[in-house]
Amino acid sequence: MISPEIQAELAAIVGEEQFRTDPESRISHSYDATPMYQSLPDGVIYPTSTDEVQKILRIASKHSIPVVGRGSGSNLSADTVPSKGGLVMVMTRMNRMELDRENHTLTVQPGVHTQRIHDTVEKEGLFYPPDPSSMAISTIGGNIAECSGGLRGLKYGTTKDYVLGLEAVLASGEVIRTGGKLYKDVAGYDLTKLLVGSEGTLAIITEATLKLIPLPESRRAMVAHYTDLDAAARTVSRILSEGIIPCTLEFMDQKTIQVVEEYANIGLPKEMAAILLIEQDGPPAIVEHDLRRIREICQESGATHLEVAQTEAEGTRVMAARRNALAALARLRPTLILEDTTVPRSEIASMVREINRIADKYQLNICTFGHAGDGNLHPTLLTDARDPSEIERAEQAFADIFAAAIRLGGTITGEHGVGLAKAPYLEWKTGRIALDVMKGIKKVFDPQGILNPGKIFTDTPRTERGRD
Repeated sequence: MISPEIQAELAAIVGEEQFRTDPESRISHSYDATPMYQSLPDGVIYPTSTDEVQKILRIASKHSIPVVGRGSGSNLSADTVPSKGGLVMVMTRMNRMELDRENHTLTVQPGVHTQRIHDTVEKEGLFYPPDPSSMAISTIGGNIAECSGGLRGLKYGTTKDYVLGLEAVLASGEVIRTGGKLYKDVAGYDLTKLLVGSEGTLAIITEATLKLIPLPESRRAMVAHYTDLDAAARTVSRILSEGIIPCTLEFMDQKTIQVVEEYANIGLPKEMAAILLIEQDGPPAIVEHDLRRIREICQESGATHLEVAQTEAEGTRVMAARRNALAALARLRPTLILEDTTVPRSEIASMVREINRIADKYQLNICTFGHAGDGNLHPTLLTDARDPSEIERAEQAFADIFAAAIRLGGTITGEHGVGLAKAPYLEWKTGRIALDVMKGIKKVFDPQGILNPGKIFTDTPRTERGRD
């Protein structure tokens, strides 16, 4: 509980209307997009400047008040659930941005919506590639905190590859600047890369300088149908082994195909074991060359049907099938748990089979889709949080899925982050020594542990790996 005196100090920084302790504000910021996690904060505060963030953190540090930085709350690892109470610092009023055409950079505040960045720079013939599925509502500050990925990650990389510099406020209220508009900079440790993906546990990001590249001249998409899961996996490996890097290479299993088709009615083949959604961009001649070769590889690898979009608009419709997957699945049961594991591309078919076997073992309905090109799969459980028995089986199933991913050379999260949800499993991936190094870094940045406490690290790790 924050005392009335401290509440008055906080309200004096941002104004009475921008510091809220009413039940409605606290409840509406007690959860994010992750199902089954909720905890009330003591207050919600909306700064508009770095100076205000500094003053808030100085007070929080003085009184050891937890602070959870938050944008739209669209993350899927319970990273913005205030599990220890304290303040939720909502960054959406910090939403200015400045384009530098000469240096091909965009300087943004954390509350800018990612879709607005895309729209703004593409009007200027420039391109910011990271495209998380939540980009219509997510903020760039949240994308940076989580190191968000997206459908174009295979060819263009993820958020960390486009953050050149940061301004951030430490727990003490001190401001640091890392990097800048420089494409080359090896002066000391790379604090920019360290802060990207740190999930709000090391500092509050107040400004970022993003790298932009030229907007691709053209884009075309195609879809390949498979009756055999392994044939789809072979196709992915062959495309990439021949040096062709599509801008998008997405996978949907049969359960997901059926649900998306029933939702969107766009002609997906419900009887198929899997489909690949493939898109290439660049100069038209190169796009045409790559798609022609990809079609040949798909046929040689066992695709039963191929369909190439004739226009960019048609391609957008094809790719919408993948972007609609989550919305389609969410219609079927009251609770949808979207997980995130990554395996080497060569193990995609094995991992999907493992997920299906585990789903059968625990009598659960799990659909799988994801980014086949980089091995990032999203096993998605359709369940009901009001059914304790089913939720208990779900927890056991996901423990088995994480263990299977690691056994196949993968990881417990490829783009959603650790947060509260994956914290009990982090040591399975990193090992004890690496985890201790991470805790040491956290202590240097935030000695009192007030920034997003309870995230990434947990006091109750899972000591028993998932079986099988």
